[in-house]
Amino acid sequence: MTAIDDTAQVPDFSLRPVRLGIDTHHEPVVVLRADSPVVRAEGFEAHARIEVLGAQRSIVATLNILTAGELVDTDSVGLSEAAWRRLAPAPGERLRFRYAQPCESMSHVRAKIFGEVLDETQFDAIIGDTVAGRLSNVEIAAFLVACADGRLDGSEVTALTRAMVRSGARLHWPQPVVVDKHCIGGLPGNRTTPIVVAIAASLGLVMPKTSSRAITSPAGTADTVETLTRVDLTLDEMRRVVDAEGGCMVWGGAMNMSPADDLLIRVERTLDLDSEGQLVASVLSKKAAAGSTHVVIDIPTGPTAKVRSQADAQSLLAALQRTARELGLTLHGLISDGSQPVGRGIGPALEAHDVLAVLRGSADAPDDLRRRALQVAAAVVECGALAHGAAALDLARAALADGRALRKFEAICRAQGGLREPGVAPFRRALAAPCDGRVERIDNRLLARAAKLAGAPHARTAGIRLAVHVGDRVERGAPLFELHAESQGELDYAEVFVRQHADIVHLEEGA
Repeated sequence: MTAIDDTAQVPDFSLRPVRLGIDTHHEPVVVLRADSPVVRAEGFEAHARIEVLGAQRSIVATLNILTAGELVDTDSVGLSEAAWRRLAPAPGERLRFRYAQPCESMSHVRAKIFGEVLDETQFDAIIGDTVAGRLSNVEIAAFLVACADGRLDGSEVTALTRAMVRSGARLHWPQPVVVDKHCIGGLPGNRTTPIVVAIAASLGLVMPKTSSRAITSPAGTADTVETLTRVDLTLDEMRRVVDAEGGCMVWGGAMNMSPADDLLIRVERTLDLDSEGQLVASVLSKKAAAGSTHVVIDIPTGPTAKVRSQADAQSLLAALQRTARELGLTLHGLISDGSQPVGRGIGPALEAHDVLAVLRGSADAPDDLRRRALQVAAAVVECGALAHGAAALDLARAALADGRALRKFEAICRAQGGLREPGVAPFRRALAAPCDGRVERIDNRLLARAAKLAGAPHARTAGIRLAVHVGDRVERGAPLFELHAESQGELDYAEVFVRQHADIVHLEEGA
């Protein structure tokens, strides 16, 4: 009997790639027609995980099936932006398909779901598959839920942190002390980083600061700094800036440092999870990957901040310190007042205006932002062993007052690509006090939401400019804050939200 060559009988079901321009975050998605020969031959079903093979690269993607319309034809496959970037198909290239092999790391996720303690090897497998795009958002969500609500012990948090560091690039610096800082977040306008970096570098400390873009807030540090200078530097460019000026302010996402962090955070935010263990791993993996040796962590605490109570803040700080010790990092924690926004601006350009006003010593610079930046800078000075206690604060204050910090900030911006003035939104509308009274409280979360509805952070000049803070007395008709937008529609949209939430700024009438 003659042997049958199975491969010779398999038809060529390759398809032409089509770029759909659909943003699916980091998850690759492909679209095939229901009557595509590939779908029929392979028995593909919607939401299946399939392997897409090109001439040079392959990816694992989630399949969507088109049952109507002309988005793709039977000879083509639609690729989301994430899928297109990963495959980067050449002109004329055709793609082939097959069911993806199950990820072995999902057995570790299932083990965690049932309460097992995972080791570094298991976390390495999960994080490696996450970064490689082999896990879907659903599978990542299962991992996050399994680790939430205190289900990670101390050894697991350390193991997860190390796995996240190993998943990307890691910087090494020749200096024995490399300082850094991080704010846990949840406090609109708390944009101390550019000021702290300028002060620290002007005093001779090495501070290669990498920051993130906003995920759910009206502005991340990278968004704000990008209104002033370039932030998407390569690793080599970053090194040149730090070698020349002692510090930098760059977007970490351009450098592949702890890339798993951004992937996990996007799914975590969708689930509205706020896991302490994941937070610790997120923060410290990026600090370790950046080559930091000494880190200051600011934990704003208040009823509408990310961390609500002193007990929660102390618990988080203890977890951060425990994991930092395991990683060989020296960590100094600050539990600060998170009861109200900081400064006046909420949104990238609005916050940049505040930063420049503080650095330039302008008469109208927001004093609360200045004081908070000096507090954090003093802690960084202590970590760098330049001075301690009141002397550290005096050093930081002097560097800001005599212009050294401003000159260093300008030099860093020039080294990163040039300093520019942030813009101002063309559409603005003030929201007035409905009565005489005293500002009793400001809701951080609602205020941040209103700034996002106005267009921040994607519209760089959009957001909110505060006119009052807690304790201020106002007269009826005086402005409480001003909405800024880059279109009339966004301005109107944000105003509707503000009118529906009149207690964003709560006044004690007649007080």
